[in-house]
Amino acid sequence: MAKTEQILVLEPPHELKFRGPFTDVVTTNLKLNNPIDKNVCFKVKTTAPRRYCVRPNSGVIEGGSSINVSVMLQPFDYDPNEKSKHKFMVQSIIAPSDTSDMEAVWKDAKPDDLMDSKLRCMFELPAENDKPHDGEINKIIPSSVTKTESSLSKSLSSNLDDSEYKKVMEENKRLQVEIQRVRDESKQYKEEDGLRMRKMQPSSGPASPSSSLAREEGINTRILALVILFFIIGVIIGKVAL
Repeated sequence: MAKTEQILVLEPPHELKFRGPFTDVVTTNLKLNNPIDKNVCFKVKTTAPRRYCVRPNSGVIEGGSSINVSVMLQPFDYDPNEKSKHKFMVQSIIAPSDTSDMEAVWKDAKPDDLMDSKLRCMFELPAENDKPHDGEINKIIPSSVTKTESSLSKSLSSNLDDSEYKKVMEENKRLQVEIQRVRDESKQYKEEDGLRMRKMQPSSGPASPSSSLAREEGINTRILALVILFFIIGVIIGKVAL
C-alpha cells in the first residue's frame, strides 16, 4: 500500500541551514503549515538528539494555521571538511477527536496513517567580509568616546574653572577604564566557555549556553557603563548651558 503523502507544508521544505560561527547556540526556524480544515498532530525527530534542542518538538496545528519550530544547534568544534550527516524528520497524523493524551495518540496511530518529511542539516560559515572582527568592534566604543571627550573638552574648558574641569575629565577617564575592563572580561569569558564546551561535548552531550549568557552579561554591563558616561556628560553640558 502506498505511503500517505505528507499533508503539512514545510518551510524550508528539504534542508535546515545553520550559519556559524558555532561557538554559541545557532538557531534556525522551521515553519509547519496546515492547509486543510482538520487539526493535525506533529512530532519532530532528529538523528542527533544530543546536538539539538527543538521547541516545540510536538503538538497540534489547527486547521488552516501554522506553527514556528525553533531548532537550536548546540555549540561544537566545527570542521568544514566534515560533511554533516544529521537529519530531521517531521511526522504527522490527522488529529483524532481526543488529543488530551498525545503519547497515546502516537502509540495508537496506525502506520498507514503516519505521514513524514525528511530534512538534511547544512552547516555554513559566513563569508570573511560578513564576519564582525573583534578589532573593529573594539574600536567602536573608544572612537565614539574619544570624539565625545574632544568636543566636551572644548566646551567645558571655556565654561568651567580648572578644578571643576579636571574633576569632570578624571571621571570621564575612569569610566573609559571601566569600559575597557568589562570588554576584556567579556572576551575572556567567551574564550574560556568556548574551550570548556569543546572539552565537555564528546562525553556529556550538549551543554547549557553559558558562553552566550556571559557574553550577554558583558555587553549589558558595557552598555550600562556607556549610559552612565553619557548621562554624566549630558548633565554637565546642561548645567553649562544654563
